[in-house]
Amino acid sequence: MEKIEQKPNLTKNAIEVLKRRYLKKDEEGRIIETPEELFRRVATAIAEIDALYGKTEKEVSETKEIFYELITSLKFLPNSPTLMNAGTPLGQLSACFVLPVDDSMEGIFDAVKYAAIIHKSGGGTGFSFSRLRPKGDVVGSTKGISSGPVSFMSVFDAATEAVKQGGRRRGANMGLLRVDHPDIMEFITCKDDLTRFTNFNISVGLTEEFMKAVINDEEYNLINPRSGKVVNRIKAKEIFDRIIHQAWKNGEPGIVFLDRVNASNPTPELGEIEATNPCGEQPLLPYESCNLGSLNLAKMVKDEAVDWELLKDTVWKAVHFLDNVIDANRYPLELIEKNTKANRKIGLGVMGWADMLIQLKIPYNSKEALSLAEKIMKFILEQGRLASIELAKERGTFPNYEKSIYYNKMPLRNATITTIAPTGTLSIIAGCSSGIEPLFAICFARNVMDGTRLVEVNPYFKREMEKLGLWSDEIAEKIAETGSIQGIKEIPDEIKRLFVTAHEISPSDHIRMQAAFQQYVDNAVSKTVNLPNDATEDDVREVYLLAYRLGCKGVTVYRDGSRQGQVIQKGKSQIETSQISLKPRRRPEVLQGITRLMKTGCGNLYITINKDEKNKPFEVFTNIGKAGGCAASQAEAIGRLISLALRSGIEPQEIVKQLKGISCHSPVWSSNGKITSCSDAIAKAIEAEIREAKVQIIEKQENAQSEEYYQKSDLEIVHYGACPECGGSLSYEEGCAICHSCGFTKCS
Repeated sequence: MEKIEQKPNLTKNAIEVLKRRYLKKDEEGRIIETPEELFRRVATAIAEIDALYGKTEKEVSETKEIFYELITSLKFLPNSPTLMNAGTPLGQLSACFVLPVDDSMEGIFDAVKYAAIIHKSGGGTGFSFSRLRPKGDVVGSTKGISSGPVSFMSVFDAATEAVKQGGRRRGANMGLLRVDHPDIMEFITCKDDLTRFTNFNISVGLTEEFMKAVINDEEYNLINPRSGKVVNRIKAKEIFDRIIHQAWKNGEPGIVFLDRVNASNPTPELGEIEATNPCGEQPLLPYESCNLGSLNLAKMVKDEAVDWELLKDTVWKAVHFLDNVIDANRYPLELIEKNTKANRKIGLGVMGWADMLIQLKIPYNSKEALSLAEKIMKFILEQGRLASIELAKERGTFPNYEKSIYYNKMPLRNATITTIAPTGTLSIIAGCSSGIEPLFAICFARNVMDGTRLVEVNPYFKREMEKLGLWSDEIAEKIAETGSIQGIKEIPDEIKRLFVTAHEISPSDHIRMQAAFQQYVDNAVSKTVNLPNDATEDDVREVYLLAYRLGCKGVTVYRDGSRQGQVIQKGKSQIETSQISLKPRRRPEVLQGITRLMKTGCGNLYITINKDEKNKPFEVFTNIGKAGGCAASQAEAIGRLISLALRSGIEPQEIVKQLKGISCHSPVWSSNGKITSCSDAIAKAIEAEIREAKVQIIEKQENAQSEEYYQKSDLEIVHYGACPECGGSLSYEEGCAICHSCGFTKCS
């Protein structure tokens, strides 16, 4: 096959994301490959696996071109670790891992160690803490008292904070506890304080027994996992109501229907599934990993109809690609390699679903959309299995095939085929909507590298408006105010019905869409049910019960603005939510810091910057050497206000932006450059501290990859408001916080 030099049709935003996260860099952090070279690198590394299965050099070369066209056309993209690491010395290609946490000190700290190794390689980890004995239980070896699962979660959280996944992917964990564990109430409320467990998503594992007890208003058993004995009986609704309250309050915990997950476990003889990956869509056995990838449904439309032949062709190529990834992968642990290759699970999902519906003129919240969802996913699963069967004929079934539910039914190469995973960053690269989510907004603000904010308009919407002769800058300005078109009179009703956003879709329609896809997904579906800020706890309850009735494997809800400090920014305006109530942190008795001498037009200004336990600026004091009176009082006032802002969680960089460059009548030149005022001097002193702290962090890292992360984001607090990398707005979807501006995701 002749070598294809096709170039990907990338948006400016996609190119920025690739530059920030994916393109290879040298030791100085300079980009040393183009997007085309990245796709060629990935295609080559994955295609070369064909040689292990007897393919000739010519056939391998043909596969390289097939894979290059597959990903360059943006019809399919593998998960981020594969894009980042395929063809590099690191070579770790999996996104999802599950580790067991055994009820012993050795088992717990083995899991901590293994998690650190996985995070350093770029993966996310899921844990079930359900095996750990409850708080207050006797520790047999010492006759001491157990501190319980939640206390040990702190150890995992701290280890993740220390590693931060080698620089390009932030540490992410899923912590799960069975609902029948005696410490379940403590677990449900462990993220009530959002400064705790910042590297964890948490989910409660609900059993069939529990759900029946909820529906029938009965009690259920709490069981000590160490002894297997019932230690208490409690009203199921009491626990269910607390889960609902916490999810309503801040989006966590999520829920996983554990028995339903295990009902579709392809290898039940090998053990029970206890946990999922960080976003909940990939249930795995202990020491298993999974390689994920997503089909771009936006590309599967031709002449306003689904292009079934193209979809079939893409599915077959994607299954081949993902099966090769299993062999190309350099696993972080030998045991994970053994178990992963024994079951050869892959997770083929979708993105661009909302875009496909728009092209087909089908509203997201319609029966027609649900029907098509079932039809599309059924087709993908069927064709995926046929492709896996064909691979099994050439390469053999997965080694645990005889222990699987498929034995003597169909000779599969892969124990699972389909998963619908978060595609926040991938969908930006592909220029399509995320996963199976509705549109985030018709317009939203994007931040570019020079600090300019650009308003982006959904291209399908603009195209439809241009066809009708209704597009204008004035319309764009109106839409940019809220991100929604529903209140704009000039826009026809048929356009309004088609272009609905996540918050304009009812919670039940969110769940029905998730359930429609789940019917034909081997693993699970990552999706968020977006609720308006005024949603009630009863609304959350209805979502959970509907999800249970319709066969979902888990649910994540997010009530808009429920995370303290969130700013909704769908267009140009920023709407402060009614939940914001910033309170400064209490000052510890002892803080350490430095004092800088800055020359100003008013004399020498001594600026003391004290730092907190994370080495971040906590408070600022000022003292002017010679000039008293007004200058001294103003400097003191600035210091007090800066201290208040820092202790209330305002980022130091934001304070620097506000103060830097303010001019007075007496600028001076010094070793720090031109100092235009006392305000400017204070800003530059804080800026210098931030810069030096970053240097100290970088010096502590073990490899060059760490440099990129810590330069950009170590000093920034992650919450569901402003993006810690670009300052853009975070939306909560697919079980995670996602920035549509730069591709940052908290979880994946």
